[in-house]
Parts: sequence; structure tokens; C-alpha cells
Amino acid sequence: MRSLSRLLPRFSTRYVSQSRTVLAAGLDGFVDEGGEHGLFVHQTRLLSRYRWLIDGQPPRPVVLSNVEQHSWLGYYIALPPGVDPGPADTGSGQIGAIARQTLEVRLSRYTGEGMHEDVDLTNFSQHPTSFRLTLDVDADFADLGDLHGERVPGEITRGRRTLDGADELDIDYRAERAFEHQGERGTARTHRGLTVRVRNASSPATVHDRGVAFEVSLPAGAMWHACVDFIARIEERALPLMYACRSFTGTPAEFDIRRRTFLEEATGFASPHARGLAPVVLHALDQAKADLASLRLYDLDHDERAWTMAAGLPMYVALFGRDVLTASWQAALASTAPMRGSLRELARWQGREVNDWRDEQPGRMLHEAHTGPHATLNVNPRARYYGSATTSAFYPVAVSELWHWTGDRDLVRPLARSALDAVRWLDQYGDLDGDGFYEYQTRSEHGVRHQGWKDSEDAMVYEDGTPVKPPIATCEEQAFAYLGKLHLSEVLWWLGENDDARRLFREAGELKRRFNDVFWLEDEGFYAMALDPDKRPVRSAGSNPGHALACGIVDGALALRTAGRFVAHDLFSGWGIRTLSSAHPAYNPYSYHRGSVWPVEQGPFALGLMRYGLHGHAELICRAQFEAASLFDFCRLPELFSGHPRDDDHPFPALYPQTNSPQAWSAGAVFCFVQALLGLYPYAPLDALLVDPRLPEWLPELTLERLRVGEAVVTLRFFRRDDGRSDYRILDQRGRLHVVRQPSPWSLTATSGERLLDLLTSLLPGR
Repeated sequence: MRSLSRLLPRFSTRYVSQSRTVLAAGLDGFVDEGGEHGLFVHQTRLLSRYRWLIDGQPPRPVVLSNVEQHSWLGYYIALPPGVDPGPADTGSGQIGAIARQTLEVRLSRYTGEGMHEDVDLTNFSQHPTSFRLTLDVDADFADLGDLHGERVPGEITRGRRTLDGADELDIDYRAERAFEHQGERGTARTHRGLTVRVRNASSPATVHDRGVAFEVSLPAGAMWHACVDFIARIEERALPLMYACRSFTGTPAEFDIRRRTFLEEATGFASPHARGLAPVVLHALDQAKADLASLRLYDLDHDERAWTMAAGLPMYVALFGRDVLTASWQAALASTAPMRGSLRELARWQGREVNDWRDEQPGRMLHEAHTGPHATLNVNPRARYYGSATTSAFYPVAVSELWHWTGDRDLVRPLARSALDAVRWLDQYGDLDGDGFYEYQTRSEHGVRHQGWKDSEDAMVYEDGTPVKPPIATCEEQAFAYLGKLHLSEVLWWLGENDDARRLFREAGELKRRFNDVFWLEDEGFYAMALDPDKRPVRSAGSNPGHALACGIVDGALALRTAGRFVAHDLFSGWGIRTLSSAHPAYNPYSYHRGSVWPVEQGPFALGLMRYGLHGHAELICRAQFEAASLFDFCRLPELFSGHPRDDDHPFPALYPQTNSPQAWSAGAVFCFVQALLGLYPYAPLDALLVDPRLPEWLPELTLERLRVGEAVVTLRFFRRDDGRSDYRILDQRGRLHVVRQPSPWSLTATSGERLLDLLTSLLPGR
């Protein structure tokens, strides 16, 4: 079992250092007076207090990290002063106001003969804000060895000036001491100093003895910038700074050149198993399995190999219907145990009555079940709450996935009945106006406003940023309903329920046709996010249509244009596809659903792209996600992270401030990436495993050990040939299994429908 241990020397301190310059900061990235932290140059503490304040209050740190040993980036956020945070979010996630209305403070630091800092503020709210920004600094010039001992007395003076258009605070230290030591006597003098220089500020600086202040006014979406140089003076010499603005990349400094020369000429070490992202992939897969096991809710075990899990830590230690469905089908490549348990457990909670308080109707699948005091005392309806359209539509999909992996009629038959009841709920209660599309609207006084895939209070917005009010028909909920009906029809056919199978197959086809007629926006080359209460398309660009692609409801002729829109710079951050375009007026990279990146979405997107034959697009997403995983502790993808662009100013993303980690469906997504790259699809009813590997250069080899399909267990080695093509070898096999190189039955890239049908038919018993 992989240990979660991570040992950090001096865990309360973060270091940014180069040569004789060391910034030792606290976990919040700042220096508080009275401790051991500070900016040290030549073993002299030039900064003994250092912090940024907004109207006298420190911003909230979100993600702080070294980029290299000498450079550092910190994301901080605050509520924009004077901006109404709006009503509290009563939805499942209870999204904090700071994530809905966000003022970002981004600090970029570079050490080398002193320190340079870029200060960038962005108003990600939709309202103007004004405030006083203060840099609070002090210097005590303590010796590194005497931070808690007796200081050598000296004179500290402070001065303010403007020089060459830059505002400066100068702190100067002089000390003199007579000495006599074993015959050596004399008078020693030292002269140290620090100049805090402000340049390129977007608003005038006011320098005072304890720092610098700025009056900042930011319209919605506006940015503010300043450069701050911390120039060290050692004796009579001002040390030249190594770096200026925007120095994460670009022309290397002298120290960089020397460092790179050594690294290029020094002995190198390599291993065939350590190329590219392969170690990250292996670590992420192992961690994903461990995280799913750690989230297991043992009181809901059905047996040793049928269990379910909490959605995530620390907020979601409860049963969430769509979370466990999603995580369990995604993770089936590792084991079907979570899917077996989750499907059985959710069938136990399936709606039995009309109960508006709980948004319950017969056949509706559970959204969440909590056990805390508020739920137990019925302060809210969440001891048993049904306010999600996704769970009911997706339950049949998960049942079909269990069928494909196991081929077990006795296991699947009772679950198929529950799935059919969920589909009946969709048709009876989900189509609110009888137009053939599925809408949502809560009936509960404490219900979730948005009950589609994106369920936060402010998730659905028009093109101008104003909220869309329910009832809403989102594009992804139509896709889930389509896939649920299509796949359940197949399962029912195998179970001999031919009338229902034919009906669902026909209804799925009709829904696909109408969906492409109504939701496709030809002028945008993309699908509408939703239909509003007046059946007008919501034209905002977001990740929602990715689920349509994943579910196969997208017309084949439109797939390439849809995929191309996803990799445009406003939707693809470089780490993944954003929930909302960065060009949208409501975009906020810290929000829950208006610009953040969710790993759980990227997994199905990769599978969908693969099945449409868009392997390059699929690889792009997989690589971005594994590269993101490499940034996080344990290679563990969190619930979500920010939608900042992957560029020179943003070498890594920030985090949604309330992100959960580990998160079940983020763990499950990791297996989807591997499944997409291997083109792997099981079909246990015919003892078949279809593979169509397209391994990229960064993952030249991967072995799957003890993979279970039906009653068979197989070990497969996938590898990339010298000519770039991928292949596989069966290393071990127990039980009957046909491993066939062929796109999945649901792929639009299969050589032909007739040939694939012949292939599958040939595997039937007796043929």
C-alpha cells in the first residue's frame, strides 16, 4: 500500500533562494515580525516584516509554490471591497462568496542578489471595487545567527525619495563597535541597507516609513500591476538585481546560464521506465486506487467486492449519487467493486413517493444522503435529497458499463429494472413542458437551484453574464438521457426485454436528431450550453458540450468542429478544458463552474474524442491532466483547480479555495485517460476485449496486470514501436477472452458497422 507520508524539513518555512540571497517565509508566503523568517542577504535580515494588505487585511492564500528554487508564485484572493457578495449558496457545495466574487492578488518573486516581485491584481467579480493596497515592511538587520540573541546596537534610519520616476523607501543601518580579542584590537564598522523601489505601478504610490500604499480602483474584469525591487546594499555597494518583470521565462540571467551549463555537462542518469510522464502516470494510477479505497463508506458495504464511497474530503463525506456513479464506472478499469456496490446502494434509495421537500418522485435517483445534525434534525432535506437530473439519467449508463465489464446476467438484471424506473422518471417528471427535452426546476424550499451537471448557484449564465433562471434544459442532460436510453436498450435486449429495448433505442435516436437540430449553433461552430425557460439557446461557451461529445449524441459531421472549439485558447487553459470561456464576462478562474477546470470532466472528454477518432485532441487532454497531476502532492488530482492560462505568467494553476482532495471522481478520471490512450473497451458478454492503442511519446510503454473482463484475467503490455505505431502483447491470461485490435462498438471510427457486427457475432457461443 502506498504511504501518504511526505516529510518536509522545517515544515513551517518556505524558501526561495539563490547564491547569498534567501527568502524564508511562512506558510502564507509572508514574514511576520518576531520570528525567524525574513529576507536574508549575506546573512543579514533585510526584511523582518513583509506582507500585503487590502484595506488593512491580508488576502487569503490559495496556492503558493516555488517555480524553481530561486523563483516563487503565490495566488491570493479576497472579497472585492464594496462588492455585495450576494445571498448565501444553499446548494450542495455551499459555494463561498469569495469564489463567486473574487479579487485576485498574484505575487511573482525572483531572488538573486536581492529580490524582485511582480504584483498583479485582477477583479474577477462583475462589479467595480476600490480599496487601499498596502505593502507593510520593516527591517531589523539582524544577523542570521542572532535572531533570538543580543543584537549589536546600531542606527537605523529611513528615508523616502523619488528617483528616475520610481518611488523608493530606503532603510539604512550603520553600526560601529570597538573590539579587542587576544591582541587584536580596533574599531569595526558595518553598513547595510535595503531600498524598496516601486516601478511601473498602475496607480501612484505613497511611500511612508513602514512601507508603500496605493489607492486602487478596478472596474469589473480589470487588472492592476506594479513591480517592486528589494535592492540590497552591503557595505557601500548596492547589489545588482538578477531579475526584472515577468522573469519565469525569457532571457536567462547570468546565474541561470551558469547553472544550466553545469547541468548540461554533468553526468546524466536515465531509465527506460522513467521517460516522459510514465512515472507520473504510474503514481497517479496507484494513488487513485488508494484514494478510492480511503473514501470507502464501510457501513454501506454490500459485500467484500461490492462497496461505495464518499464523494470527497473534507466537505463531502456522504453518499452522493452522481459522484459515486461517475467515479465507479470510470474506475472499472481497476475494479468493478465500487460499481457493483454503488449501483446496488443507489437502487435502495430510489424515490418511492412525491415529496417536494426532498425533490423526490417515484423512480428518481438520489442526489445526496447526509448524516449530520442538520440533516438528521431535518433542518434541511439532505438526509435524503433527490435534486439532481444527472443521477437518474446516468444510472442506466453505469448499469450498462457493469454489463460490459462482467457479462453477469444475475448481477445486472435487478439493476436494469431500477434503471428502467429511472428512465420512466425522466419521461414522466423530467420533461416539464412536453417538448421532448429534459428540464429541471426544484420544488423544495431548500432545493438546489441548478440540477444539471453544474449545480452551483451561479453556474448557468447568458452571454452577457446575467444568470439563467430555471427551468433549464442543459445540453449535457440531453446527452446523458440519450446515452442512458441507448445503452439500457442494449442491456434489455440481452435480458430478453425486447419491447422496451426497441422503444428506448428508437427514443434515443429521435432525441439525438432533435438535439442536433436545436442545440447546434452554426455561427458559433458549437453547441448551446442550454435552452432557457423561453427555449432560447444559451450561447455561452463552456465545457457542457464536452459531455455531449463523450456521450455520442454529437452528429459525426460536427464532431471535429466541436473538438476544435474546445482546444481554442479561451476554453483550453493548457491544463484542461475550462467550465466557462475565459472571454466570457462572467469568467472567474476561481469559481466553481465559471472558468475552473474539473478533472472529472476531462476523463469522459478524452474517451469521447477517442471514439470520434480525434486521437490528437484526446492525447492533448490526457497529457495536460497528467502534467497537472505532477504538480500536486502524491500526483493526486483535486476536485477542481483554477482556469488560469498556462503561460509565462502562470507556470502552474491556482486552486478553487474550497477544493476537496482526495475526490472520488477526480481519482476515477485518471483511469479514463489510460483507457482513452489504449483504446480499450471490454465486452464481457462475448468474452471480448477490444483494444486500439495510440501511445504518445511521453508514455512509450504501459503494462496492465490482472485486468478482469468477465471471468477472465489478463496481463497486457502496450508499447510504442520505433515507427510511432502502438502495439500490444498478451503476457498472461487465465480464462476465455478474445483480445481483438478494433475500435469499441460505440466508436464512430470502426472500420464498418457490418464488419464489426460480423466480428462480434463470430464470438458468440457455438460459432
